[in-house]
Amino acid sequence: MCDGPQVPRHERRLVAMATAAALLEEEEEEEVAALRAIYCGSGEFQLLSRSDSEGIAFLIQTICDHLGKKFLLKITFQLSPEYPLCLPHISICSDHLTRKQCSDMKGGLMRYGETLLSQPMIYELMMWLQHNFQNYMDQSTVDKAAESNNSCGVWTSLLQLDHMRAKVKYIKSIEKWTSDLGLTGRLIFMDKLIFILLQGERDDIKNYLVLQKTCKVDVDSSGKKCKERMISVLREEKLQPEQQRLTSFAVQYFVSVDELHQEFEMMGLSRFIPALQQ
Repeated sequence: MCDGPQVPRHERRLVAMATAAALLEEEEEEEVAALRAIYCGSGEFQLLSRSDSEGIAFLIQTICDHLGKKFLLKITFQLSPEYPLCLPHISICSDHLTRKQCSDMKGGLMRYGETLLSQPMIYELMMWLQHNFQNYMDQSTVDKAAESNNSCGVWTSLLQLDHMRAKVKYIKSIEKWTSDLGLTGRLIFMDKLIFILLQGERDDIKNYLVLQKTCKVDVDSSGKKCKERMISVLREEKLQPEQQRLTSFAVQYFVSVDELHQEFEMMGLSRFIPALQQ
């Protein structure tokens, strides 16, 4: 019989849950460190974001072979705080594959991942992808994919933010996300208007929007950290021949509408100007 007072059951449960969460977080950190060591080539591993509430997001680039041809795949993983008790969110993109091929590969990865629950699985998923890549290749579509694929290639997207209270931190976050994802463009301020112009692969732009909406990047009116809920996609389209390919990401300030419109015209983005006036 115990001499001391017994800890209530609900408190014991909370302690157990906290211990389990700490163990999962430690296991997740060790897995990410191992992946960074394995995929140590230039650009092979890119950490995209890390937060207590959303977990860890990173990008792995790998090359798969099929019939003597090499195909570069970009796989984005989002590990929630509950991982590996639940599957990671996965996104696959390649300039040389169709949207259906990328979607089918993702489906295969998710099904295989279900057999690996409760254990670190990212490296196993990458090996499975290497071994099964050719099963998703339809040679009749591969040679045409680079030209006909509407989901990959360079896209231009114009976004609008409603406000930016923690301006310095917010700008640093945007610059980090665009750098990590290989996106170029402009962060534009004009009076009270805030626009973000992005150029890059469409899946990378989508991943940027996920980060923008899920990370606590700003503060509310009371000064409490908050996520960005008031962001709008004004226009997006595949890069046209007359449009300038931006080579960097920069912050720009404009004092007049005419000056802003002139800048867009110089970039060959005249068709985006009506969206600025909405």
